Amino acid sequence: MFTGKVIGGNESGTYGEAVFFTGMTGYQEVATDPSYRGQIVIFTYPLIGNYGIQDYTSQSEEWQANALVIGECSEEGYHYLSKKSVMNEANNMNVPIIVDVDTRALVKCLREQGAMGAVITTDLDGVDWSNYQPVDEYPFVKEVSTKQIETYGAGDTHIALYDFGHKRAMIQELTQLGAKVSVVPFDTPYETIQHLDVDGVLFSNGPGNPKQLEHELHIYRKVASVYPTFAICLGHQLLALAFGADTKKLKFGHRGANQPVLEIATQKVDMTAQNHGFVVDDETIGHSEMQVTHVNINDGSIEGLKHEELPLFTVQYHPEASPGPKDSHPLFHQFFCIH
Repeated sequence: MFTGKVIGGNESGTYGEAVFFTGMTGYQEVATDPSYRGQIVIFTYPLIGNYGIQDYTSQSEEWQANALVIGECSEEGYHYLSKKSVMNEANNMNVPIIVDVDTRALVKCLREQGAMGAVITTDLDGVDWSNYQPVDEYPFVKEVSTKQIETYGAGDTHIALYDFGHKRAMIQELTQLGAKVSVVPFDTPYETIQHLDVDGVLFSNGPGNPKQLEHELHIYRKVASVYPTFAICLGHQLLALAFGADTKKLKFGHRGANQPVLEIATQKVDMTAQNHGFVVDDETIGHSEMQVTHVNINDGSIEGLKHEELPLFTVQYHPEASPGPKDSHPLFHQFFCIH
């Protein structure tokens, strides 16, 4: 048990999977990233909130993390673009923050024991673990995916974006390259994609266990077999499953802005932004139609795949960053070159 000062939330407590983020900046993007749905995010950097909350930085309309755990939270934002403080915005979004926590000790615990269910509460006697929804089992994608087709941009290249909980930065990257982007629900059938007359398909990031969407894999396989395809994070895992590989859960995941990834073909290393608790199981690649293109230098886990024959490639990390480095930004250009 770790103690601190709780700001906001509800009397019955806030439940979620406890995970940690290692970036020094990017707290606004993290809080609004749909991939963090169902999770309590611990920030390893000791001071959060010093540059406030800014316009045009959020990755979705609402805060997605269930709660934030912070060592010290700045009461004001000291930046000329700051519009409000982290505390004020968290209160507006009804997302609790617990501050004055020994986050170093807490993260050491998670590294040793793994990501786990947690609760933020002021009433220990009232804790009821039946309120906890494990990310492994709960279909969070259904909550964060768009319910109808949304279109952005007006370029000549038309891209369909399968929305499992996409970040706004992905749309920005595509439209800046001259694309028209149609964001479609996670369960969109192949016939709808065909009717949209797209030039390529992007499978987005998103929360939870990819095997929660096993019933949709036949659709994803068909779409990716017909159209030039790029997939990121959860999308990467889903296409690996669709083409014969398997996935597994990491002990505590990769969440931060400083993960080194090696491109096998060139031996080039990119520093990458990452946010995932599941990975493609390297022991199952030999039974699939996919080939490994990138690996994580820290633990050797799979970070990129390509299909043996199709114009299809995937990455586990986030080339759009937000937050984090943009070393792998050229992957969006590569996607445009294969359609």
